[in-house]
Amino acid sequence: MAITDWPLDDRPREKLLAKGAESLSDAELVAIFLRTGIRGKSAVDLAREVLKRCGSLSALFSASGRQLCAIPGLGAAKYVQLQAVIEMAQRALREKIGNGAALNSPHSVRDYLRLKLQGRPHEVFAGVFLDAQNRVLAVEELFRGTLTQTSVYPREVVKRALHHNAAALIFAHNHPSGVAEPSRADEMLTNQLKQALALIDVKVLDHFVVGGDSAMSFAERGLL
Repeated sequence: MAITDWPLDDRPREKLLAKGAESLSDAELVAIFLRTGIRGKSAVDLAREVLKRCGSLSALFSASGRQLCAIPGLGAAKYVQLQAVIEMAQRALREKIGNGAALNSPHSVRDYLRLKLQGRPHEVFAGVFLDAQNRVLAVEELFRGTLTQTSVYPREVVKRALHHNAAALIFAHNHPSGVAEPSRADEMLTNQLKQALALIDVKVLDHFVVGGDSAMSFAERGLL
């Protein structure tokens, strides 16, 4: 059955207009993005298949063009549109944390870093450089590694902090395994970075571990 034959209250677009985007399921949101289905499948049916093939909404966001184009009903145009949507979301969050003190909007910082790092096939270690008022100076991917580990060099982090004249830093790295839990090595590295940065009077305010749809905060766990 085509979506146009559904009751008005069940149609994704009408439902969004009446109740807001938060009332829609992942499949309904993807269906609005897709706009149309394919022969024998409505946009919602196709959206469910896309999510099933990818595994989750976050996995869809990190899927390669090759992966998406292999799904019937999708192609290069949809991949380009999806990348534009993701980039707009990242920039909007980046503006939000950049227009005020980062610690005044901790959820925005978490959401930005989660969106930036989730679903990566390899480990990425990033830093958010802040001034004395905790305003964002820059966000950089500092190191990139393999599926299981990344080599992080405190001396290079100190160089970047001096380059930005930063007063504080928030770190983040992802776990491609999808588990947002710090390892003992993560804790040791964070302590090493704290000690190295303390020598130039730069504070480490937090370290997020991104895994799947979650982001664990060292500060909230009392690990800093």
